[in-house]
Amino acid sequence: MIGGFPAVTSLQRCVTGLLLCGLASGWTHSAGGAAESENGRLTIARMKYDGGGDWYNDPEAIPNLARELQLRAGIETNLDQRVVTLTDDQLFSSPVLFMTGHGEVKWTGPEIRNLRKYLTHGGFLYADDDYGMDRAFRREMKKVFPDQEFVELPFTHPIYHIIYDFPAGPPKHHEHDGKPPQGFGLFHDGRLVVYYTYESNVSDGWADEKTHNDPPAKRETAFRMGINIIAYALYR
Repeated sequence: MIGGFPAVTSLQRCVTGLLLCGLASGWTHSAGGAAESENGRLTIARMKYDGGGDWYNDPEAIPNLARELQLRAGIETNLDQRVVTLTDDQLFSSPVLFMTGHGEVKWTGPEIRNLRKYLTHGGFLYADDDYGMDRAFRREMKKVFPDQEFVELPFTHPIYHIIYDFPAGPPKHHEHDGKPPQGFGLFHDGRLVVYYTYESNVSDGWADEKTHNDPPAKRETAFRMGINIIAYALYR
């Protein structure tokens, strides 16, 4: 039982089945990529982008989250993150894409088209503003989905309850401007394809303890939210 939810066994069975039986195949065939389950294990990809923002921030964050996914939820996950650009073929072999940073983000025309293809064919993007990425990220995402707007997800959304309970939405990890943490979404055909945390900075809590000197309680809430995000992305 995790966080009061007796769903570990069913979650593990569901995720394993999706990865082995075609989580990626349903969208990679249409998107022109090749499905790769990496021996039945999930691989989380990190987006490398141009513009000057530090896409590489906290490189240990994804490996640390991967360990927690295995230990707590039974989601077999490769410990090495996959670094991809939006024009890499391997983008379409990773059902979950992560990005973060403190500054500018700029995508080329081909990158914008590829990201839209990725998201509309089953891929999921989790973006975490590490303080300073908000303006550029929103501007670039508007190029990907010109007719869509980010909407703040209600606290009742499954992403906040799928394994661990977050009745007040995403946790506040770092203070930044002292604003309340917010979780936004972009939808395509009724499906959440982008989850974006602002003034929350969950992914900083996945870094090594010595990196930010965060107390254990803060790191715990960050890992719990991260597990919820990945679990939701895999079988939404």
